[in-house]
Order: sequence, then C-alpha cells, then structure tokens
Amino acid sequence: MFAIADKMLGGGRIRVMCEDGKSRMGRIPGKLKKRMWMREGDLLIVKPWDFQDDKAEVEYRYTRTQVNHLKRRNDIPSNIDIF
Repeated sequence: MFAIADKMLGGGRIRVMCEDGKSRMGRIPGKLKKRMWMREGDLLIVKPWDFQDDKAEVEYRYTRTQVNHLKRRNDIPSNIDIF
C-alpha cells in the first residue's frame, strides 16, 4: 500500500499517512535503515500489520525520479498525490 512519510519519530519509527486515509506508525527495518535515508514527504510502500491495524512495516522508499515516473503513469492514488 502506498503511504506518505509524515513525521520521523526516532528509533526506527516513522508516522505515515496511508492511501486508505489512516495514519499509522511505521517501523523501518534494519536493512532499510542502513541503506536508504527516509525524509518527511517521501513516498513509501508499507505493509499494515495483521494484528494491529494502527502499525505498519515500511517495505520500500521511492526516489524522486521513480515518483515522477509513477505520477506520469497515474499509478499514485489521488488521495495521497502531493507530488
């Protein structure tokens, strides 16, 4: 599911606004924390947890070039299209 990074919380946590309109706390796994720097306003792919709906796992961060390509193809949902 697509999401926008709202606020960095520290400790590998990030507040995200998902495409379904819910605000969730995302957890950044160690392999992404060391390889990709995340900032507020980035487009992310998150996977909501099965047992807690208010939390999610961050799977991927799109670069600006990738976001522009997705926008041209109209793949980004309109409710989170801030780009």
